[in-house]
Amino acid sequence: MDEETLDPEDWATLAELSHRIIDDAIAYLREVDERPAWQEMPDDVRDFFAEPLPVSGMGADGVYDAVIRNVMRYPMGNVHPRFWAWYMGAGNYTGALGDFLAAVQGSNLGGGNHAAAYLELQVIDWCRQMTGMPEDSSGLLVSGGSMANFTALAVARNVHAGVDVRELGVAAIPRPLRFYASNQVHSCHRKALEALGHGNSALRQVSADSELRMDIEELTDAIREDRAAGFQPACIIASAGTVNTGAIDDLEALADLAAAEGLWLHVDGCIGALLAIAPRNRWRVAGIERAHSIALDPHKWLHAPFDVGCVLVRDARAHRETFAVTPEYLEKTPRGIASANWLHEMGLQTSRGFRALKVWMALKEHGVEKFGRLIDQNIDQAAYLGELVAREGCLETVAPATINILCFRYRRDGMDDATMKSVNTEIMLRLQEEGTAVLSDTTVRGVHCLRVAINNHRTRRSDLKLLVEEVVGLGDSLSERYPRYG
Repeated sequence: MDEETLDPEDWATLAELSHRIIDDAIAYLREVDERPAWQEMPDDVRDFFAEPLPVSGMGADGVYDAVIRNVMRYPMGNVHPRFWAWYMGAGNYTGALGDFLAAVQGSNLGGGNHAAAYLELQVIDWCRQMTGMPEDSSGLLVSGGSMANFTALAVARNVHAGVDVRELGVAAIPRPLRFYASNQVHSCHRKALEALGHGNSALRQVSADSELRMDIEELTDAIREDRAAGFQPACIIASAGTVNTGAIDDLEALADLAAAEGLWLHVDGCIGALLAIAPRNRWRVAGIERAHSIALDPHKWLHAPFDVGCVLVRDARAHRETFAVTPEYLEKTPRGIASANWLHEMGLQTSRGFRALKVWMALKEHGVEKFGRLIDQNIDQAAYLGELVAREGCLETVAPATINILCFRYRRDGMDDATMKSVNTEIMLRLQEEGTAVLSDTTVRGVHCLRVAINNHRTRRSDLKLLVEEVVGLGDSLSERYPRYG
C-alpha cells in the first residue's frame, strides 16, 4: 500500500503558485486604498461558506482561486486607511511574512530548547524595555488583551488570596476579594473575574472624573469601605487608554495608592501602554513602569498581524507559581530539546503558536523609534480631526481626543436625542455600506455618538477631511426627513 503525505508531488508547480500568491499579496496592500473600506458579501458568497465537508480535494490552485473570490474581497477592513472602528492595528507586510515563516517552521511554543522559544523571550524582553519594567520581570505572548489581562489578574488574585487557591479553590479564600477599576474599564475584566470564579460583584467600578479618568478620591473611599465591610481589597486595575475615549488614568497617583494600601497595581495598557515609546507623548503614561503587571497589544500600535498580545509581570516567581504544572512528560532534561524553560508554565496554554516572529521581524526592519513616531502621528491626526469637527456647525464633539480617539456626532438645533441617535447611526451604517469609512458608535456620559479610533499607519489627513465631508453631507441629507429641524 502506498504511503501518503501532504507534501506536493510537484514542488515546482507549488513554487509557481506561491510566487503568484506573494505577488497578489503585495498588490493587495499596495492598492488597499483603492478598494472599499468594507463591503457586504453577496448571497452567493454567503452560500459558499455553507458548502458541506469536502470529501476529495480540488488541488492547491483551485483552493487559492476560491480564497481570492470569496475571502480576500470581503475583509473586515482594518488594514484599510479609513478603518477606524473599535481599536485595531493595520498590520504590516513584513509581519505577514513572519506569520508565514512561523507556520512553515511549525514550532510549538509550549517551550523547549529551540530558536522560536528564545525569540519569543527576546520579544517579551523588548516589550519589557519599551514599558520600563525591571529586568527580572516575566512575561508571555498571548492571543490579545483579554487573555493578557486575565493572566495578570490570575496572578494578582493568587498573591492576595491569603490561601493556596490553586489547591483549595476560591471557596477557601477567607475574605471575598475586591478588584477596583473605573466605570470606563474594558469588559474583559468582568469576564476575567467571572472566569476566575469571583463573579462580577468582585469588580467594584468607581466613577470617572471630568476627564473620564478613575476618580482617585472615590477609589480611596471605596477601599476603606470594603475593608470595614469585611472584604479583602486586592488589585487596582488602571486603564492606560480607555476603550471609549482613550482616557488615561493617573498612573503615578494610582501607584502611590496601591503602595500605601498594599494592593496589586495592574495596568490595562492594551490601548495606550506603547505610548511609552512615543517621543512627544510618552509623558502620558508616566508611572506605568511602577505597575505589578501590564497588558499590552503588539497587534495594535506595533501593527503586528492579528493576533498577539503580551502580559508582563514584575514578580516572575508569582507568575510562574500561578500556572506551572510539571507532569512527567514535560520535565526538564539536562540536555536536548527539553533542557530549556517551558513557556507554557506562565499561562494556560500548552500548545502555543509562534506569534513572536511577526513582531520581531517588523521591529528589526523598522526600529522602535519609527513605531514611536507613528504613534505620535496618529495622535496628531486625531487632534486634526477634532479641528475639522469644530469648524462644522452641525458637528459636536462629545469627548475630545485625549490621545487618538475622538467621539462626536451630527446635530441640528431642535433635534431630540432619539432623532440624533437615529441620524448618527444611519450615518455610520451608510459610511460602511458605501465603502467610504468604518466607524463605530458608543455612548459617553449618556450621549450617543460616533467614535473614530485612529490606530492606522496608512491613514492620511486627506482621509479625515473626506470623513468629515461625508458625515456632513449624509447628515444634511438625512435631516430632510425631519423638516422642522432642517
